[in-house]
Amino acid sequence: MSSPNADREPFAAAALFGCRGLHLSAEEKAFFADIRPFGFILFARNVESPDQVRALVAELRACVGRADAPVLIDQEGGRVQRLRPPHWRAAPAAAEIAALGARAEPAAYLNARLIGRELAALGITVDCAPVLDVARPETHAVIGDRAYASDPARVAALGRAVCEGLRAEGVHPVVKHIPGHGRACADSHLELPRVSAAYAELEALDFAPFRALADEDWAMTAHIVYDAVDPEAPATCSRAMVAGVIRDAIGFGGLLMSDDLSMKALDGDFGQRTRAALEAGCDMVLHCNGEMAEMRAVAAALAPLSGAAWARFAAAEARRLAARAAAEPVSDADLLARFDALMTG
Repeated sequence: MSSPNADREPFAAAALFGCRGLHLSAEEKAFFADIRPFGFILFARNVESPDQVRALVAELRACVGRADAPVLIDQEGGRVQRLRPPHWRAAPAAAEIAALGARAEPAAYLNARLIGRELAALGITVDCAPVLDVARPETHAVIGDRAYASDPARVAALGRAVCEGLRAEGVHPVVKHIPGHGRACADSHLELPRVSAAYAELEALDFAPFRALADEDWAMTAHIVYDAVDPEAPATCSRAMVAGVIRDAIGFGGLLMSDDLSMKALDGDFGQRTRAALEAGCDMVLHCNGEMAEMRAVAAALAPLSGAAWARFAAAEARRLAARAAAEPVSDADLLARFDALMTG
């Protein structure tokens, strides 16, 4: 699908890349300027101080010449937060917020606003949160307390509160790991998980939070094989999963990014991984570790960001900016006081 505005859209390669350190090397600057990826992602290795992060974000955008180039980070709270004290607040894990009972939804919203405000102050526009994976007895510890609950409806409600809180501060949320990581008994960073549950069971439980939030603007895939859909390929690289389940059955219409291509759940070289994810229907691929040889292999297999993806991004940007403009103006101190009151009861 091409966009009617394709002739006015800037070129961007369908990728999000990481970088190695606190500042860009000359090689990284030249590579990003040549490839012009759609956006970037930051990790703890890229973080030292607020001024340093702001400078790095500006450097990244300058390489591609786009002030709206998305810059992402994983700032969930708990174990997964790249920004940490002393410069940034230690946010609680999802399960800690879910344990608040009736106070959980407003707490999730306020916590997300506090996170979003910290990110926006650095120029970071996308947070890879919330986790919508449904917790189960067999859920691997790599998810663990990053999951909100074992009830799909509660996961969806808390996930929606997080999305609204982030957007109120001008930050895009990313729902993950679509179509659900909760049944996986292995860590996809290290090996390929396989889920053998029947399709009806997946649809009723695992897919349900994503279906409830199908109108969200960004999602990240799971590197998991679901035997009931495609016993050969993980969701990231499966046309049956992306087109048949994520886009059709779940109804997700926003920007779809792969999880990290360098995770060991995927096989093949980096060119093969890139082509498989894009051919399956992902709008863009994610490569996180900043290893130049790997990034060059990904880049050699990239396609331009499609017109359909540009249209999705434009819609997401309009929604983000409108939500920020409409948000209740409140000071940092008041936000924190409200949140702390909910946490302490």
